[in-house]
Amino acid sequence: MISNLLRNLPEIVKNLLIINILMFLGIQLFPDYREMLALHNIGSDYFMPHQLITHIFMHGSFAHLLFNMFALAMFGSTLEKVWGGKKFLIVYFVSAAGALVLQLLFNYYNYSSAMAGYSAVEIEQILTIAAEGRYFPDTQGYLISAVNAVIYNDLGMVGASGAIMGLLAAFAYLFPNTELMLIFLPIPVKAKYFIPFYMLVELFLGVNRFEWDNIAHFAHLGGAIAGFILVLIWNKKRDSFY
Repeated sequence: MISNLLRNLPEIVKNLLIINILMFLGIQLFPDYREMLALHNIGSDYFMPHQLITHIFMHGSFAHLLFNMFALAMFGSTLEKVWGGKKFLIVYFVSAAGALVLQLLFNYYNYSSAMAGYSAVEIEQILTIAAEGRYFPDTQGYLISAVNAVIYNDLGMVGASGAIMGLLAAFAYLFPNTELMLIFLPIPVKAKYFIPFYMLVELFLGVNRFEWDNIAHFAHLGGAIAGFILVLIWNKKRDSFY
């Protein structure tokens, strides 16, 4: 059954699915490599250049992997058949690049804003508390938000979601009247309505940064914006653009 499914997928989508699944299984077997391959902020002690690529093929959970791979197979297959493999890969990785750029810029702004106004002594104390991973009984309340910012700054980002969002935006642009049937909304919704609404939800969640939410929403937005702009340019030029 699985072999028949893979046989019907276009070549690039099929190979991306295989790479993502193998990476996920590999991290389950060798979890110590997770932090080395996840993308950390460039100012973090944990950042390494290869993470700019490796994080795109990693996922935080089986549900995360399942959602992204389902979207890749569903929307990516159509787009690869329309564009061809080379053009599809360009959109995929340009969207992934747009995702990491916007998210890293947001992280830098968030970290810089949180650390502004503290003295050198206070910053040293903040870094010490963050390194310990816990608050001390005498921790001053006004330091806590900065400590949280330092901890957040060292978290690794994983997932193909930025690239997938770029594909969704491209799909909505090319096939705006295609009706999508969603699991959580059992009525058909046209792509030209659903995708912009989805992006507004991402913006709302990204700006508000709820405590229970650990999703990189600005990465999703960056991927969607990059994918949409690239396809818009291609459509205006009416050529292959590579």
